[in-house]
Amino acid sequence: MSVEPAIEVRGLVKRFGGRAVVDEVSLSVQTGEIAGFLGPNGSGKTTTIRLLCGLLTPDAGEGRVLGHDIRREGRAIKREVGYMTQRFSFYEDLTIEENLRFVAGLYGLSPAARAVTDTLADLGLTSRRRQLAGTLSGGWKQRLALAACIMHGPRLLMLDEPTAGVDPKARRDFWDEIHRLSAGGLTVLVSTHYMDEAERCHRINYISYGKLIARGSVAEVVANAGLVTLVLDGGDIAGAAKALAGAPGVEQVAPFGATLHVVGRDPRTLAATAGRVAEAHGCAVHPAETSLEDVFIQLMGGSQDNMT
Repeated sequence: MSVEPAIEVRGLVKRFGGRAVVDEVSLSVQTGEIAGFLGPNGSGKTTTIRLLCGLLTPDAGEGRVLGHDIRREGRAIKREVGYMTQRFSFYEDLTIEENLRFVAGLYGLSPAARAVTDTLADLGLTSRRRQLAGTLSGGWKQRLALAACIMHGPRLLMLDEPTAGVDPKARRDFWDEIHRLSAGGLTVLVSTHYMDEAERCHRINYISYGKLIARGSVAEVVANAGLVTLVLDGGDIAGAAKALAGAPGVEQVAPFGATLHVVGRDPRTLAATAGRVAEAHGCAVHPAETSLEDVFIQLMGGSQDNMT
């Protein structure tokens, strides 16, 4: 017996001021999956998430979230979704425990005290329950926000750039928690700018200027991009970078420490150009695996701005 996807939408369109901020987006997220949602600033990620949450009504398109029609059953969707916004949106002059009590009241949880106590324990917040939210570090604010999102037992968690401005240790802890929740059956849709976070998702979806232009596992997205990557090291790297910019077969040139990553689609032309430039500047050249970052830079460069 097949399980209905947690998210299955087709042709979503949302316009503001006559411009399509979300333009014919179709998205499928399987139950229990961690789906990454990636794209540059202004690409339409937040608007798409709000359409899926029932906070906005699409101008066109259709679909279902958790079995509910996105046009007619927005209220039912909101009850079963935990939505974590980009900005910390809790009362800074209340303690962690007081904020969670407030959220429990909004959802009508009963007994509220038990729900708060259990959530504090689940997210490792018990020892800090009396600390004012405004005095928390970014990582602890993030944990409080996540606690508030999951305390009503949602089936789907939507996270809009949840780790922006958080240190690497807190980011890793956060993702460990996301995988723990997913293993328990929770579906997660998370937007992020961090490539290491994208690689921790089961599948990724890349949106640019309102259009969904790539989807699949990380390996599938990288393979489908059809890019070849070479690395130059030693010698005059700065001179080599100048010579490679705009040269035949070269589509990207990027310094990485003391090395240079050179990316293109035509293996022969790229190898010939890189070999010639490397020899002229005393560099060695080696093949390398194409990274997800290489692919996203390529996708961004090939997209048309919908605001021009």
